[in-house]
Parts: sequence; C-alpha cells; structure tokens
Amino acid sequence: MGKKTKVAIAIAAASAAAWAGSKAIIRPQKREAKEVLQYGRPIVLAHRGGSRLAPEHTMAAFEKAQSLGVDGFEIDIRLTKDEEIVVFHDETVDRTSDGTGSVKDFTLEELKQLNFGYQFEDLNGNFPYKEDKAEIVSLRELLEIFPNMYINMDIKDHPDTYEGSLMPSKLWRLIEELEAHNRVVITSFYSEQVDRFNLYAQNRVALGAGENDVRKAFTAFTSQFGHLYHPKVDVFQIPTKHGRVSLDSPRFIAFLAKLNIPVHYWTIDDEETMRSLIENGAQGIITDRPDIAVSVLQSLQDERFEQEE
Repeated sequence: MGKKTKVAIAIAAASAAAWAGSKAIIRPQKREAKEVLQYGRPIVLAHRGGSRLAPEHTMAAFEKAQSLGVDGFEIDIRLTKDEEIVVFHDETVDRTSDGTGSVKDFTLEELKQLNFGYQFEDLNGNFPYKEDKAEIVSLRELLEIFPNMYINMDIKDHPDTYEGSLMPSKLWRLIEELEAHNRVVITSFYSEQVDRFNLYAQNRVALGAGENDVRKAFTAFTSQFGHLYHPKVDVFQIPTKHGRVSLDSPRFIAFLAKLNIPVHYWTIDDEETMRSLIENGAQGIITDRPDIAVSVLQSLQDERFEQEE
C-alpha cells in the first residue's frame, strides 16, 4: 500500500470518527413553535395582495384576496421621507403609479396623492384603475384593518442606507404598539436586517430566512453534518430553484420540518406546481393568483377527506 493511499485512508477514518462522534453528542435544535405558524395545514399567502388580480400592495388587492379566502398576505415594506412604514416593493414608484421618484423622497401624504393602480393591467388586458384611484397602504393601516390575517413582511431597504438603519426599530415599535407579535413574520433578503430586528424582538416574533440562512441550511442538508445545523429563523420563504439548485425536494422540506421550520414557496401561479409542492410537504403557497391557489388547496383537502372516508 502506497504512502498516499495510507494518508487518504487515515483522513477518511478521521472524518468518519468525527462525524460519528458529533452525531452521538450533538442533537439538532428545533425552533420553538411560534403561534402564527401553528396552522396545521398548507396555507395560501397572497403575494403583494395578489398582484395579478388587482394593483399590488393596494387596499383593492388586499380586500380582493381576503374575499377569496386566503390565510394571509406576503408583503414588502419601505420607509418614507417622514419615517412612516409603507407597504411597497420597488425602490421607486415609477412602475406602478402615475408619479415618479424614490419612495424615500416622498412623505406618506404625498404618496397618498398618487394612483398606484394607474399602470395595472388585468387578466383581460384592460386598465381598470386608470380612473379609479388605488392608494398606497401604510403598514399601520394594513395591521389595523386585517387583524386576523397572517402577514409576512419583507424589509426591502438596504441595511447600509439611512432608511434601512431605522427600519428594524421602527418596525418593532409598531408591532409592539399594535400587539401584533403573534400574527406577523419578519424577513428580508438581507439577513442582517432580520438580525437587527431581532435585537429588539428577542425571538418574540417569528422570523423568516434571508439568503444567508437558506445557503447555510442547504449546505448542511447536502453535507454529512446536517445534525450540526442550528437554525435561527422560524420559516423559509423560498423559490423552487436558485440558479441550478433545486430547493423543492421532499427530503429538503423534511429536513427543515424536523427542525420545526415550515417551508413556503414563491411565487407560484399554476395549479400543477402548487399540487406538486404540497405533495412534497410544502406548508405554504405564495402566489399572485390567490383565486387559483385557494381552489387548489380546497380541492386537495376534499380529496384527502374522501380518501379517509
């Protein structure tokens, strides 16, 4: 046996011993259950209120989605010039309103003067809100008007900006004032924003995974050391694929489920994919077409009920 072969065998043996030792000593740490996530069945979250059925992030969209029977909303939030939190995705208002400019340069009152349905095209190719004004919604309004809705909010302001630096504390104060701790989930593409928010919340509010959290979880899942992964978030909202990597396998969903972490997928608008994800173990569908999603989940529930009989 050559020297290189002996060295390779020794390394392999040491690695196996390390794996076995860590497996015997370390147990996966489940996340403590959060009330907002104890729904016991797959749910539907209307993406930006259901942006294919009504102008995104407007009251028209949220009311429409509620009437269809969704379980909650998946929204984005930004800070205005006068430090009010508004429900909005883009950095500028150009794409969705009859105005132009950055959200951070408007006050809430100034934003209220714009028509955020001006460029909305419905499923029939019409523009029904050209004349019928659709206003921007503040986060305070949304929380007060829909007290029984699950609301997943994504912090969009970059942590290195002035608005981003203020957002975590402003958001915590609003949630605390309205006692909304048990009906919201806070997430962000920037994991740092979730960490900053949790400095105030101290795990009293459910947290969603940022990009770094997803990367760490998937790396742990595909390695032999998944038992060493200790999550610091409560729910994953992810796409089915990231680049060439598929994130929708039943095994990955089960890996997270064992840690008490449900997985919600975005943005899913077709029936076939919805059914496939639920069958794989997904606990939530985030969609621009809540009309389709509500119908699919109701159909799946009926099918299971018939099978049990």
